[in-house]
Amino acid sequence: MKKFFLLMLILFCFPLGVKALEIQSRNAILYNLNEDILLFSKGDQEKIPIASLTKIMTAIVALENITNLDEVVTVPSKALEGLALKNAMVVGFRAGERITYRDLLYGMLLPSGADATNIVAYCLVGSEEEFVNLMNEKARELGLLNTHFSDTSGLDDYNNYSTVFDIATLLKYALQNTTFKQVFTSHEYITSNGLKLESTLKYYTVKYHLQNYYILGSKTGFTTIAGYCLASYASYNGIEYLLVTAGAPTENGYPYHFQDAFTVYDYYTQNYGDLTLYNKGDVLYTLKTQYALEDSYEVFADESLIKYLPKNTNMEDLQIQYTGVEMLSPFTPKGKIGTISVFLNDTLLKSIEVVYQGNLTFSFSKIFLEYPLLFLGFFLLIFIFFLLFKRNKLHHKKKKV
Repeated sequence: MKKFFLLMLILFCFPLGVKALEIQSRNAILYNLNEDILLFSKGDQEKIPIASLTKIMTAIVALENITNLDEVVTVPSKALEGLALKNAMVVGFRAGERITYRDLLYGMLLPSGADATNIVAYCLVGSEEEFVNLMNEKARELGLLNTHFSDTSGLDDYNNYSTVFDIATLLKYALQNTTFKQVFTSHEYITSNGLKLESTLKYYTVKYHLQNYYILGSKTGFTTIAGYCLASYASYNGIEYLLVTAGAPTENGYPYHFQDAFTVYDYYTQNYGDLTLYNKGDVLYTLKTQYALEDSYEVFADESLIKYLPKNTNMEDLQIQYTGVEMLSPFTPKGKIGTISVFLNDTLLKSIEVVYQGNLTFSFSKIFLEYPLLFLGFFLLIFIFFLLFKRNKLHHKKKKV
């Protein structure tokens, strides 16, 4: 329900006169990571083959089970069996070689080596099957309800599937790991035995002369059944994005997964951005006062409100509503007195608790001006009592004489 509401909000806010967003990929999902809000989706819950996007899970499970990334391991021959027949992408590690876990991590994420994923599996738990069990356990732990893995690299198999929604959830989790993020956003790496690795991001942008203004890191995937897939992490003007696309076609040998990514990023960076709705210290609401030296009580913003919105948002549509105590006095108890609600186009953006600090100054003159007859009567009554007192005192003196 929450996801549906956020999507409706964004769709409602689409700038007028902007061409609708169209991409070639069958499935896609985009998040603003700063606010963790869904911006765009297309077939995001459809179960699909995900090709080498599988290696995102392989990498994070490996990282959480490796105690020392610089530990040297020997490449087992069993880990390399059958990869050539399956036409799997490989780094080129050879049986008997001595390499580190760090080499293997870069090998599976940058050039997308299936040999790297298999070697990690055999070295950590003794077999690919056992490692896949760990991957599926992690999927359940993360709540990836529409995901299942059958190998470590993502070769076509009806039992290896996910959704772009689940992959985005997985990647958001993985990016919280600083080592994963460092590897994921790297473009080149030299292994401990001298192999030069380049990311598929670098490969595609150079080969097809793509101008990359946004993407910091990515994981590509391709099989005949899955089509071209891409999970990318991007940043523009301080706003971080996460995009997963799958099922992109080719045309005359040109794959559309990166082109789709740039189309999506172009659309949102050109038409959306962080807008400041009010600044820290701005007066949000003014309350009336009574019996106070101050004529009013101003409620100030304790922090700025910045929201990711269409750049053509009309600031006149911003509404600030207050509910609570309408009149303050020096006698009002300290504590919460009400709530300020900030709306844009009838959509609630923020609720703020208003707390009275007891900082109004009592004013005798304000009370006198508000109730002059009462005070005149009070002073008249005191004067009468004074006269009666004096008269009584004088009467007692005469009695003594």
